[in-house]
Amino acid sequence: MAPERATDRPGWPADRAALERTQDALAAAAPPPWRPGPMPRVAGVFVCFPRGLHGRGAAGDPAWAAAALDAPGRAAPVTAVVRGRAGAPYEPGLLALREGPLLEAAVRALPERPDVVLVDATGRDHPRRAGLALHLGAVLDLPTVGVTHRPLRAGGAWPIAQAGARSALILDHEEVGAWLRVRAAARPLAVHAAWRTDAHTAAAVVLAGTARGRARTPRPLRAARHAARVARAQDGG
Repeated sequence: MAPERATDRPGWPADRAALERTQDALAAAAPPPWRPGPMPRVAGVFVCFPRGLHGRGAAGDPAWAAAALDAPGRAAPVTAVVRGRAGAPYEPGLLALREGPLLEAAVRALPERPDVVLVDATGRDHPRRAGLALHLGAVLDLPTVGVTHRPLRAGGAWPIAQAGARSALILDHEEVGAWLRVRAAARPLAVHAAWRTDAHTAAAVVLAGTARGRARTPRPLRAARHAARVARAQDGG
């Protein structure tokens, strides 16, 4: 199947009904699978909101979104930060309404196009099999991987306490991601198949991003989170 043309790519619906229709279409899509080359350019993207927000937040909340690109030969990731407003309150399964355009803008602000993007959200582990990580990849026409601390709907036993060990995350008899133990003594991460990636590829990308140092979170995602929070602090948020 040929890659989708730019005019065929989805945008960011403005309401729940439209988003659910888009998610159903994305779940049924069959883009060509992506496999990482020997030295992929990996980006991470993260959005934060003012400290002290309670509950679901609200449409219009100030937001700071950052992307960080880790490329071969760089001592540290290069970052880009955008400021904006949340599109909606937080609702499980509908995170694209709140954060989608902000994350897209942050990735597009990077000086180079990445090969794959790590997202603090789920992909196939979703009621309609199309969480924010998958939706963002379709909008950007880039492979994506979700990285979270816990699954949304899927379940599975933790892997053995050995670095690199993984075990399947299953939703309705389908493998939609994996528990991944990046450090022997650390709680595993939930890694998510998303746009053009499966559970195996997702785990490989995350392991590569945690190979340097002792941190549990992949370096590009860690750098994006730090950049977003620094920008919030600078703005008094």
